This record gives sequence, C-alpha cells and structure tokens, in this order.
Amino acid sequence: MTTSTSVHPVDERLPTGKLGVLGLQHVLVMYAGAVAVPLIVGRALKLSPEQVAMLISADLFCCGLVTLIQSLGATQWFGIQLPVMMGVTFASVAPMLAIAGATPGVEGAGLIFGAIIGAGVISILIAPLVSRMLRFFPPVVTGTIIAVIGISLMRVGINWIFGNPFGPTAPSIVNPDHAKWLADVATAASAAGSAVPAIPKGLALAASVPNPKYADLSGVGIAALVLVSILLIAKYGKGFIANISVLLGIVVGGAVSVAMGFMNFDKVAKASWFELVLPFGIAAPVFDPVLILTMTLVMIVVMIESTGMFLALGEMTDRKVDQAALTRGLRTDGLGTLIGGIFNTFPYTSFSQNVGLVAVTGVKSRFVCVAGGVILIVLGLLPKMAALVESLPTVVLGGAGLVMFGMVTATGIRILAGVDFKNNRNNAFVVAVSIGVGMIPLVAPNFKQWMPHGLHPLIESGILLTSLAALLLNLYFNGAQGGAEEAVAAAKQADSH
Repeated sequence: MTTSTSVHPVDERLPTGKLGVLGLQHVLVMYAGAVAVPLIVGRALKLSPEQVAMLISADLFCCGLVTLIQSLGATQWFGIQLPVMMGVTFASVAPMLAIAGATPGVEGAGLIFGAIIGAGVISILIAPLVSRMLRFFPPVVTGTIIAVIGISLMRVGINWIFGNPFGPTAPSIVNPDHAKWLADVATAASAAGSAVPAIPKGLALAASVPNPKYADLSGVGIAALVLVSILLIAKYGKGFIANISVLLGIVVGGAVSVAMGFMNFDKVAKASWFELVLPFGIAAPVFDPVLILTMTLVMIVVMIESTGMFLALGEMTDRKVDQAALTRGLRTDGLGTLIGGIFNTFPYTSFSQNVGLVAVTGVKSRFVCVAGGVILIVLGLLPKMAALVESLPTVVLGGAGLVMFGMVTATGIRILAGVDFKNNRNNAFVVAVSIGVGMIPLVAPNFKQWMPHGLHPLIESGILLTSLAALLLNLYFNGAQGGAEEAVAAAKQADSH
C-alpha cells in the first residue's frame, strides 16, 4: 500500500535556478508600472531628484516586502498564499496628485503619507466587511471606475511628452522685453521723490510668447520612438519578450536619449551602491481626516478589484478561495498600504498583469512570486538603480505612459464589454453619467472655487466622483445584485493595472 504525498501546484517548490528566472520574469513584467507612480507623484510634489530616487527605492523595497507577506503568508491574519505580485495601485495617483497640487514639497508629502497610513489601518479593519461587499460593485461599476482611472492618468503621460501646463515647461512664457520694462518701472517707482506710482501688489504679466521648451520636437520624436518600439515589440515579440514590451521600449528610449545628450549618468555615479530603506525617510506623516477618508474610498475600490483578482486566481490555480482566504488577502492590501505609508511610499494591491502571467506561463507555484519579492527587495536596496530610473527624461516615460495608462482604460472597457447593455438599458445611464461626472475635474479644474474648502479634496478627484456616481446610480437603477461570478469574469478581462 502506498501513500500519496503529492503537493498542490501552488505549494510546489521549484529548483532554485528556475525559481530565480521565473521570479525575475514576474519582476520585469511589473517593473515599468511599479516605478511609474513614484516618478509621477515625486515630480508632482516638486521633490529633489535625490528624494524621487529615494521614493523609487522605497517603493521597490515595499513591493517586495508586501509580495512576500501575500504569497508566503504571515500569521493566520495576513497573506492569501497564492502566486501574487504586489505593486502600487494607479487608482491612488489622482488623489495624491490633487494633494501635491495644493501643497507641494515635503509638507504635501507628509499629508500624502498620513492619508496612506490612515487608509491602511482602516483597510485592515474593514477587510472582512469589504469581502462581503461584492454585490455593490458589479462590473458596470468597476469597469467604469477603471476606465476613468486610465483617462485621468492619460493627462500625466501627455504632459510628460509635451510639458506641464504651468511652470518652466508651460506652453507660453512672459515676453522678456515686457518683463524688463516692468522691472524698470518698479525700480523707478521705488526711487525717492519719483512721480511714478508704486506697482500694485501681486501685479504679474501674462505669458504671451511661445516657450521653446514646450513640445520640443526632439523630445516628441523620442516619445514617438518609445511608443513605436513598444508596439513593434508587442506585435512581433514572442511570449515573455512581448510581455515586457513597455520596459524594452523605455530601454530603447533611454539609449537614444543618451546618444542625443538628453540623459547622463551623473546622478547614478553619485548614488551609493547599497543603502537601507528606513521609515519616514522623506517626511513625517500628517493626518488629515478628509484626506484619510478620500484615500480609504480609493482603497475600498482597489480591494473590490482585488477580490475579483483573487477569485480568478483561485480558479486559474485550482485552489478554492474561501471567505477566510479572501479576507486574509484583502487585509494584506491594507497592511501593504500601511507599510507603504510608514516607508514613505504608496498604497499596494495585487498587480493584475502578473495574474495574467500566471495564466500565460501555467506556472502556479507561489514560491515564484516569493522569489520575485526577494528580487524587488534587493533592487530597493540599490540606490544606483533608483537613480538610473530617475535620470530618464520625461519624454521617454511619456511615450510609455500612453501605453501604460491607455491599457488601464482599455481594461475598464473590456470589463464593460461583459456588461448587459442590450436587455438592461439602465446600465448605459450608469456608465454615461458616471464618466461625465468623472470628467469634471479634468475639463474644468476650477469648478470648485465657490464650494467649501473642506470639500475640495473629496471632489477634485475624478476617480472618486466616478466611484460615488457609479455606486449610487447602480444602486438606484439595479439594486445590489452583483456577485462572485461576475467579479471573477471581470477580473479575467483585466490584465493591466
């Protein structure tokens, strides 16, 4: 008589060499998306290049640490113990950009990290409740929200290519001759006994001359080259090469930038080889209740999306995901977000492109993601790697951003493709009005100028407005009818975060 000692594919421990290669594959698939958020937020906060590099290092370190917790498991409370790679969610970017716009610098960073820590704690506490809220978030709601996340982020990618609407790369600058005339008048007005009246406080000249730094054709050409490279690799590359087309496109753009003199390695040379990632390295957290509430709403949407991902992954790996496992996975989203705030990075969730990679490769072992987590931690401890990423010109990232952020929108559209619009015309109202409401901050950013200032953080994010509108309109038209089957189907449509 023989006894079966077979190990479930999820718990299979592969040879070390194979684990390392497969883990590196997971890291390369998620790398471009993982470093995009610290670049977006760090530059929006107007942090120094050294601080942005610190953000990137801390982000990679936390990606690895939270991946280990999620795939290995930690106590009976945390970790779904499936092949999951954790990364920064793009859903959190819009509210963070709103904070950065209102309060730039280290002060704004403190507000962001305080909101993230607060949302992380609340997410840990409400994880069991969120795992039961699926019926309020059917695909018509989640698909609409994800589509608007991509549309909102597209503005970032476009500004990376051409230049920001304000500041040194704005489309227009003040005419230098006019500025000199005003300076001369101000000097004359300040002279003793002058008949020239004093210049009114706050008087400023309007920008009226085209700025040569805006939409520079050399930079636009590099961004176009990155975009074309990604599309060519995606079409003609096979398997894994096609999966890392965005990363390879960035490498091509970086090489051309170096050749054209747009990029140098001075910052890389100055960066140390090894440095520990320490808590609160950039700013101490500042806890603002409204901002914590805003980030918590984002995390609820993220956790609902994670629920669908976990259920789909359970089907892919033939391991049943019960209520307890789902709660552990969602609780780890909250723990990862808390850890992110402590180490001065961002909210974390399961990266759906890596879930897609599990389906493509057929490798179900969670220890592959454990290996990926270890690689990410090592990368986070190498400041030269972060300095290299920070040195990339924004035009290179802009070309890649069109693809990355556009794929987020496409994911939302693909989820909506599974929604019944033919027999339930009310679903069209949910999508139409929710997207329209979400566009308000993008099209008319000053719409809130006469509203109470305390409301501003809640209403200046198109993603939050879309989330609330879609949730309420769906309840109004359809009631609470969503379920686990719909969530799984929607998750299988998504392969981009």
